[in-house]
Amino acid sequence: MNRWTRWEDYVAGVCGLYAAVAVLWTAQTSTSTNLMVVFGLLLVVAAVLNLSMPGTPWLEYAQCAVGVLLFASPWMGAYSDHTGAAWTSWIAGIVAAGVTAAAIRPAMEAHHRTIPSH
Repeated sequence: MNRWTRWEDYVAGVCGLYAAVAVLWTAQTSTSTNLMVVFGLLLVVAAVLNLSMPGTPWLEYAQCAVGVLLFASPWMGAYSDHTGAAWTSWIAGIVAAGVTAAAIRPAMEAHHRTIPSH
């Protein structure tokens, strides 16, 4: 697995970036702003780490978990009635979690190829 080549991590990073900056043009509450920015930036950080260190399964799981948290954040932060913020969180979160889930198995296979056998 080569560094900086996994499209799944680029997609997850773009989803996180979009969620973080969408607070500028969608109707927000203070809670929705905080959750979208925090989870969005965590997705960007996880994506950059995954791109720079491919074949690290725990990072893929962490990135997937952040995507799920972004998806769940409209209910956690009680902003599901703010349509723009909620739909941004739902779509960005489910896309990020979905593409990351698809990347977990290849990351695990690459990780096992790099571990020397006894």
